[in-house]
Amino acid sequence: MKMQTLLGLLVAAALAVTMAGQPAAAQDEKPIRIGIVTFLSGGAAGPFGIPARNAAEITVEALNAGTIPTPYHKKGIGSRPIETVIIDEAGGTTKQVTEYRNLVQRHQVDLVIGYISSGDCLAIAPLADELKKLTVFFDCGTPRIFEDAKYTYLFRTGPTATMDSVGAALYVLHRNPKVATVAGINQNYAWGQDSWTDFRASMTVLKPEIKVGTEQFPKLYAGAYSSEISALQVANADVIHSSFWGGDMEAFVLQGAARGLFANRAVVLTTGETGMFRLGRQMPDGTILGGRGPHGVFAPDNALNKWFRPLYEQRYQTPPTYPSYKMVVAFLGVKAAYEKAMAGAAGHPTDEQVIAAFSGLEYDSPSGKVSMVLGEGHQAIQETAYGVFKYDAEKGATITEIVRYPAECVNPPNGVKSEEWIKGGFKGAKC
Repeated sequence: MKMQTLLGLLVAAALAVTMAGQPAAAQDEKPIRIGIVTFLSGGAAGPFGIPARNAAEITVEALNAGTIPTPYHKKGIGSRPIETVIIDEAGGTTKQVTEYRNLVQRHQVDLVIGYISSGDCLAIAPLADELKKLTVFFDCGTPRIFEDAKYTYLFRTGPTATMDSVGAALYVLHRNPKVATVAGINQNYAWGQDSWTDFRASMTVLKPEIKVGTEQFPKLYAGAYSSEISALQVANADVIHSSFWGGDMEAFVLQGAARGLFANRAVVLTTGETGMFRLGRQMPDGTILGGRGPHGVFAPDNALNKWFRPLYEQRYQTPPTYPSYKMVVAFLGVKAAYEKAMAGAAGHPTDEQVIAAFSGLEYDSPSGKVSMVLGEGHQAIQETAYGVFKYDAEKGATITEIVRYPAECVNPPNGVKSEEWIKGGFKGAKC
């Protein structure tokens, strides 16, 4: 009996010693579970959602393997491997609210990265604070997110539509200061309305005598634009602005080009970079394209881009466009914030410590510098760029006449609403 007791005590002591050495290692090995939301079906999937998902897969693999260049070369996020739960953003806002709750409550994700549609973002934003779940919007552009509300658990690592619209106006007038009339065709919801409002205001501030013609607002995912194209042709404006994205943008290009809408006028597609490789020769030469920041063909020649772009092209046999870049930017922002928080934490940081580290963070990406300076440190700004599409017989789809605009030139100061900043004459802009 005494021998059994002694053996029991020795076993217990050995277990205690073993367990004492396990917590940190076991914690390191516990995966960090990330919910990813992007369009996997519907008209937005091909040009937007699938490229974003592809980039997420590449980035997670590289992070887990520790193959991303410095300062992201350490494996995982804070040494924890990453596992993902991927959700289709298609199906409407009501469905996305349910899916978000499922990610948090059923799948028990540690954080969520996602959302392309501005309507979905407006619906999800308050849920992040309600459920106290760290959430990062990687794409949706409406400036209303942080201009009309304040959130603790929510961040957005991509700039707003304001930057796109201001940059587009600057570029149009840079190429043709004699522009006299503008018209617009934009989707009838937050993104399209905000984009057109900011572009129209920017043009009238920069050139007060300019005349605004027809303003077309077809419903989201309409797909057919015969009557709107007719109205634009009748208006005969010097410039047509469109923030159409996804399948809507591609359908508009094909239908408009077939009817000569792109001839003898400047057509500005603020998200057009996503379609340049998919459409190829079908994209009319001379179309002004944006990429919602320094992404895709506008991305800098830095080490991170030299890692990402060839890897994506090799894997998917096509160049990555801006939704892909913006997904990588979101992941690297999370890693940078988490590991910054780790430096001052005993073990792995709490959500609150990560939030504190994320607020006001500045970090590098394949798209250059990202600065979280708006929305009290929760909203990113970056530089932007515009150029002119040209199909080259040897090189294929290309962008020429690229002009870059610094982040502080095309984004409002912290605490100032975009619309007010534009109408006030861009006070504080550093161009």
